[in-house]
Amino acid sequence: QVQLVESGGGLVQAGGSLRLSCAASGRTSSITGMNWFRRAPGKEREFVAAVSWRVSSTFYADSVKGRFTISRDNAKNVVYLQMDSLQAEATAVYYCNAESTGSHYWGPGTQVTVSS
Repeated sequence: QVQLVESGGGLVQAGGSLRLSCAASGRTSSITGMNWFRRAPGKEREFVAAVSWRVSSTFYADSVKGRFTISRDNAKNVVYLQMDSLQAEATAVYYCNAESTGSHYWGPGTQVTVSS
């Protein structure tokens, strides 16, 4: 089992920045990749960004390319999501997701609210 806890959410004005963190614990040696998803009010959950756990590889949704940056600290078992130039459409609950062989794990989420 892998446990995930997100932090860093909050209220920010449009144009501002936030950095989300996701701390993993448990069987972290089984993790092969980490992802961020988000669910905006009244919408389906959508993919935001992904990072491979063992090689330097990242992937982003088109809607966040150039403004969001995902990174990882394997020694601390933490993945980050740096979010810049935030706009109101980024308001959502952000979820951390860990991939391991045959399993997916989710954190409880952290709320990000962007005021215009």
